[in-house]
Amino acid sequence: MSGGYLELSYLQVGAAALLILVNAAISLALRLDLHRRLLLAALRTTVQLLLVGLVLDWVFGLSRWYVVLALMAWMSIAAGASAVRRTPLRYPGIWLDSIVSVWASSWIIAAAALFGIVDVEPWFRPQYAIPLLGMILGNALNGVSLGLDRLGQELHARRFEVEGLLALGGTRWEAARAPVRSAVRTGMIPIINSMMIVGIVSLPGMMTGQLLAGVEPVQAVRYQVVIMFLIASATALGTLGVVLLSYRRLFTAAHQFRHGLLADRTESQ
Repeated sequence: MSGGYLELSYLQVGAAALLILVNAAISLALRLDLHRRLLLAALRTTVQLLLVGLVLDWVFGLSRWYVVLALMAWMSIAAGASAVRRTPLRYPGIWLDSIVSVWASSWIIAAAALFGIVDVEPWFRPQYAIPLLGMILGNALNGVSLGLDRLGQELHARRFEVEGLLALGGTRWEAARAPVRSAVRTGMIPIINSMMIVGIVSLPGMMTGQLLAGVEPVQAVRYQVVIMFLIASATALGTLGVVLLSYRRLFTAAHQFRHGLLADRTESQ
């Protein structure tokens, strides 16, 4: 035992990893054909986290603002790109829209936390800046991805309705308002659901980690409350941002719907 928490050996980590065999067994028994993907996912999880651990150990030891910013920028780009990979219907410029939305929303909220709410000194302390941004990014990209996917599906399914409204003299906003609202709502629902059950059905990862590290439960709860509101705000901003950017690309200033820009990723790859 060290520093108020129990250190795990690689043997213990390996024992936990063996539990993935339960998933593989279910896949084989029901012929789900997921066992190979499960094992690959398990391998990637282990390798990726070990590499991240080595990188963070170096960054924490160095503690230079430009190194922290570089890592945060790379995380933001990766998050924005990941949101697009989950979206079947894409259009030219979707990658930029996603990265800008994830980046802007997450950094605005992270800045509010580091400079105001948590008031970290100095602001680039990697023990705070990187985990805070990472948690915000992870949830913001989910909202952005869901929003993009729903907007594309809604516009594709309602193509004739949208074009009919435009043909009758409606503005591009009047024609796209219902799909836009549906997309923003879809992106925000998961975080709202999480907030409804947090502490009752589940204990969030950050709070659990702090408790395992020996932090007082009340202090851990305070941090988790802050994190939940940071995540909710970033998710809302990111989802709204990407949906509006997509709307501006798919509708011209002359109130025309550019449906031809939407294409299934299987057709564009």
